[in-house]
Amino acid sequence: MREELLTAMEKAVQEVRQWPQKEVQIFHHNDSDGLTSGAILTKAFTRAGFKVQRSCLEKPYPKLLNKIYDQTGGLIIFADFAGRIAPLLSELNQGRNLTLILDHHVAEAATDPMVHNLDPDLFGLKGDRDISGSTTCYLFAKTLDASNVDLAPIAAIGAVGDEFFVDGCLAGENRDAAAEAVKQGQLEIHKHEDGERYYIITPGGPVACDELGAYLDTLGAAGYYQNGPDMGIKVCLEGTSAESDRMLKQLQAIQNKAFEREISKIQSAGLKKTATIQWFHVKNRFAPMGVKMIGVFCDAIKNSADVDPHRYLAGFQLIPNKIPGFGPIEFNEVKISMRVSSQIEVEIRANKKMGLDVLLPEATNKLGGFSDACHTLTAATTVAIGKEEALIQEMEQILEAAP
Repeated sequence: MREELLTAMEKAVQEVRQWPQKEVQIFHHNDSDGLTSGAILTKAFTRAGFKVQRSCLEKPYPKLLNKIYDQTGGLIIFADFAGRIAPLLSELNQGRNLTLILDHHVAEAATDPMVHNLDPDLFGLKGDRDISGSTTCYLFAKTLDASNVDLAPIAAIGAVGDEFFVDGCLAGENRDAAAEAVKQGQLEIHKHEDGERYYIITPGGPVACDELGAYLDTLGAAGYYQNGPDMGIKVCLEGTSAESDRMLKQLQAIQNKAFEREISKIQSAGLKKTATIQWFHVKNRFAPMGVKMIGVFCDAIKNSADVDPHRYLAGFQLIPNKIPGFGPIEFNEVKISMRVSSQIEVEIRANKKMGLDVLLPEATNKLGGFSDACHTLTAATTVAIGKEEALIQEMEQILEAAP
């Protein structure tokens, strides 16, 4: 498992070192795990003498990938997404660029030898238990140069921010990264009745990693169209500042107002319901925030009195036809995010209910939609506008046919 992953990383590193162009294009997700992943890779490649071009994406949309792969001779890295779409990247690449995938979601093998899928899922590690995107990037950074071991605290922040624990504690490679950060004097672990809490050491004193993770989530998601991801990367590498605090407060105000308005709407009109799914559509009411916010909102309400604990929860949000740094792109698509109540979570972990990483991608694919980064308890895909109800019905049919 771990040894095979490290061997694959060593092979990829050898090709990176032999690559004639000392420029790298890094594409990373916009949540806390994605921002810490982007920060780790930016630091590691800058130290290695590479010119770094970094872009934050909410999803590696196919129309965007067509633009990215309109080149030859590039060194391209995807962090915290793209594990599942390695075959698509292989088809687009056709041996023309060196591509590395440093994800931790459910993955598929690449078919192009120039596409290295280093997603730990392919090596027996679980992205919703053992290893985060940030820790995957940290392992790669250490393989690139052992001195990058000092990036362990950033990996730990991303791992805690992704909120995948075993009995309330980080596990597997995530725990190893946290232990290294403790060894460096950059992290403290405090035991609690329900597990552990992790504190990063800053000049101003210890800061809870879960709070810092939420800080980064807000910058990257609520601030996606307002330079929030760039500020998030700066926070990962340099710490918080008066400037980042001001941005955070402004974004929190926007988020709180939008969420309060939507909760009031749900309380008034209720959620739409089918046999096993409950859902709602915010359309563009979360603008100017990014589409990551539909998942954040689902997380906020999944265990509330307004949500049936026996049904899967789904929310839809329209995708703006633009991406920072890429200009206008005609998507005409909607994002769906799904979450589950604490009760369904127990049933999924006991294999009594279907996980979202199976249910949502299968239904999405039947409608010609796009699916990439999905976990068993959290998942998101995209479909064409107008296919929302058809997607719900496809999922109902899949659940009905399940043994």
